[in-house]
Amino acid sequence: MPIAMGAGESFVYLEIAEAMRRLIVSGELPAGERLPSVRAMSERWRCTPNTVSRAYSLLASEGLISAHRGGGTRVAWPAGHQGETASPEWQWASLVNRAESYLLDALNQGHTAAHAEAALAAAIARWQELRRRPAPARAGVSGEVVGSQARFSGSHDLSVELLARFLSEREPAVTMSTDFVGSLGGLMALTRGEADIAGSHLWDEQTGTYNVAFVQRVLPNRTTVLLNLAHRIQGLIVPHGNPQGLASVSDLGKPGVVFVNRQPGSGTRVWLDTRLKAAGLSPDRVAGYDREESTHMGVARAVSEGEATAGLGIAPAATAYDLGFVPLGKERYDLVVPFEIWESPTIRALRSVVCSGTFQEAVKALGGYDISDTGTEIILS
Repeated sequence: MPIAMGAGESFVYLEIAEAMRRLIVSGELPAGERLPSVRAMSERWRCTPNTVSRAYSLLASEGLISAHRGGGTRVAWPAGHQGETASPEWQWASLVNRAESYLLDALNQGHTAAHAEAALAAAIARWQELRRRPAPARAGVSGEVVGSQARFSGSHDLSVELLARFLSEREPAVTMSTDFVGSLGGLMALTRGEADIAGSHLWDEQTGTYNVAFVQRVLPNRTTVLLNLAHRIQGLIVPHGNPQGLASVSDLGKPGVVFVNRQPGSGTRVWLDTRLKAAGLSPDRVAGYDREESTHMGVARAVSEGEATAGLGIAPAATAYDLGFVPLGKERYDLVVPFEIWESPTIRALRSVVCSGTFQEAVKALGGYDISDTGTEIILS
């Protein structure tokens, strides 16, 4: 059994559990096999007995081992493992083993737990893009949270997907459904009572601000709260090495450039149209302007598969597909919440996650995000 290297004492118990779980799942430690004593394991792993006890407690909670009076700690396969189909408990233990192997490998390479979380979020988002099955919006009464579920509708962002996962892990009774329909689509969903939260990054050219003017236009005479999720870097997603040498929005009109756009109503599309106007470049001079994707990951996928040579999006999407990224500017991404549900238990739980250090560290680890304003509030009435 290897000695834990590269991880702090606080992670050694995970390495011990992962190593023992692998032996159990593979059958090298059969049912009824007695495990080494805590003292023997602590000497073998050069750690404290408490660390070994913590690892054994974790395995016991998974149903893989059990303590017997006078008989020590032994392997206890979940019922059904000897049949043709492994029990749900055994399948879960096998999955946990693989997940912890990934986590420990990341930690031993010098990454933080937040970096591992961010990488997993990017991988899941990429997989979901391949599935291309957007979650449908659910109808409801305006301003009313459906049970313990917060219904999100709006612009796609990886930090939103992180938020949904952190929320379910921290508050198991609370969930957040997501429907990525663009910033304007999210605000309109609020007006129809089809969402409780909208995600928006709409730039208003006249006022020079994000979201405030649009929210006041779409939701007049209604008090809302803008909860900042993050500031993020918007830029061009290009093939690795940026072979066409793109440096600005005006370069999208160059011969040979094939663009992939976001859908009308998305904050990214609004931002692009404003920049094209400022550059004096009409949309009909941009090849591929009418080719649309509904998420940043969709844009990155199109570039990765050679369907386009450039798209507008965020840095983590480019990273997820091993693509190049040309930063063009920073934008503000807010969660828009009707004031009447601001103090509801569900929204309070969501706010608690947004303001937590662990969530903010995970968002920052995605790359291309500024969390200096994350959790700040603006009340619009």
